[in-house]
This record gives sequence, C-alpha cells and structure tokens, in this order.
Amino acid sequence: MQIIKTQNKLAGSQKGLEIIEEAIRAGKVNTLGLATGSTPELFYQELVKSDVDTSNITTTNLDEYVGLAADDVNSYHYYMNDLLFSKKAFKESFLPDGTAEDPEAECVRYERVLAEHPIDIQILGIGTNGHIGFNEPGTSFDSLTHKVELTVSTREANKVHFEKEEDVPTHAYSMGIKSIMNAKKIILFAFGTSKAEAIKNAVNGPVDENCPGSVLQNHPDVTIIVDEEAGALL
Repeated sequence: MQIIKTQNKLAGSQKGLEIIEEAIRAGKVNTLGLATGSTPELFYQELVKSDVDTSNITTTNLDEYVGLAADDVNSYHYYMNDLLFSKKAFKESFLPDGTAEDPEAECVRYERVLAEHPIDIQILGIGTNGHIGFNEPGTSFDSLTHKVELTVSTREANKVHFEKEEDVPTHAYSMGIKSIMNAKKIILFAFGTSKAEAIKNAVNGPVDENCPGSVLQNHPDVTIIVDEEAGALL
C-alpha cells in the first residue's frame, strides 16, 4: 500500500491523474473503474482538461441509486454524463440500472459486465464510516454486486445533493467488496478532516468488516492519495 500526501484536493486529484495517464499511455488500461460523490469531482475536471486519449477505454461505475432513472438529475448516470462522459470520449460505459424491475437479476447482470471487462484501475473514495462504494460496515468481504440499504450517516452525507431530505434514496446498487478487490490496481482519494478517522482505520487498523476500507490492506496494488487534513492521523 502506497500513501501519497498532498497539500490539497487539487494537488491530490492531479497526482491521481498523473498515475492514470501514465498507465493509459503505456497501454495498461482497457477498463477504468469510476466512483461518484464529491471526492472525485476535481479528478474528473482534470481528466477532461487532459489530452490523454480515452476513446478506447471502457468504464464501469461502482454504484447507482435504486429507483432513479438515468436522466434523473440526482442519479449517478446523470452525474457521470454531466462531469465526464459528455466532455471526454470513452469506448463504452456501464453503470447499474437504478430502474431495474428485478434487483437480483440486475446484480447478476452487472457482475457479468465486470467479468467481461476486468478493471485495470479502480477509483475509490471512502465514507466517514469507512465504506467503499456503498458497502457499509458489516458488509462481507466476499460480497459481489448487491442491493444495499443505506445507513443513516450515508444518507445524511448525501442529502446535500437533494432538494429535500425525504428525496434521498434509501437503497443503492453497489459493486461488492470482492468485486472491487478484483481490480488490478486501486487508487483511493480522501480529502478533508472528516475522512481522517476513516483513513487511519483503513490504513493502520485491523482488517475488519466493521471498516470496509481496511480490506485494501490485503490488495497487492493500492495507492491512497490524501490531502494534509485527511492524512493528519497517519
């Protein structure tokens, strides 16, 4: 596990882009795993400005809210299209279908997508409770893509993106922890004081399902990029 401390979120985002650009130019990236939320926004902005060619790269996303259509402004389909896909060309892009009628079948379908497009580099953020993707504390390390009930703390963190608190979805589809760990390389971004405790537990704590991010200690190629605040307890 490599820890890179940077001065701020912009510097961290640029460092992550530098690593990914190098891998793309070396022909080592066929599939790029993407994340959502506020953490990777600057990274996507920097990627859009970059001249690196992504037109032959497939993307897969970690998660999507259950019940939100792709054109819903709060869906992760919309988020990805707004920030990245409408501005940068990719070969094809996959996300879970939030409107799928059969949740179990949708999880099987998405896991099949991941099997057909093995992830070369997976981008991650981490929640204040240590979650990665929407894999909340207590999620099995053997989990594959699944439907998740979001915790109160996660819904609280996400409500800033919604007009009313009651509009925040209660469930999401998420790649499982095993699905994430199947990626050849993982880059985790964490910025701000609120992430410091989660980063400390993920890096230095016991490998325990109570802190899903701690499983990354078992991965052979993980880079964690933090700003000064998120890395303050390391």
